[in-house]
Amino acid sequence: MIVATYPKMNEETTAGIRVRVETQYQFKESNPEAGAYVFAYRIRIQNQTDHPVQLLNRHWDITDCGNDIRTVEGEGVVGKQPVLQPTDEFVYISGCQLRSEMGQMVGHYEMIDLVTNQLFEVRVPAFTLEVPFKLN
Repeated sequence: MIVATYPKMNEETTAGIRVRVETQYQFKESNPEAGAYVFAYRIRIQNQTDHPVQLLNRHWDITDCGNDIRTVEGEGVVGKQPVLQPTDEFVYISGCQLRSEMGQMVGHYEMIDLVTNQLFEVRVPAFTLEVPFKLN
């Protein structure tokens, strides 16, 4: 049995919003013979400002080893548009399928300060998706 761990972590803080990303290759869901490599990622978003904020939209650029770039945009994350009070943290898990053993994701969230009604962008640090045995 493979235990779900998220060994790699990248983090970045933009406008007082801290974003941490951990990734994991999903052996059971992947099918390398068919060119299907599945990865999970866990993202922690923490509000380090003095105002409540809401995550409205997401934008991802997903690149695999063949330099194929896919863009994914939409409302919220995992079907939610969470409101984070000061010091609150929102955690979610999602996934991505690549056609190669390695790739990268980078993106941003569109958020709103619920006191000032100002829209702002929060960067998600670039993170690598890689099959563990590829590194040996």
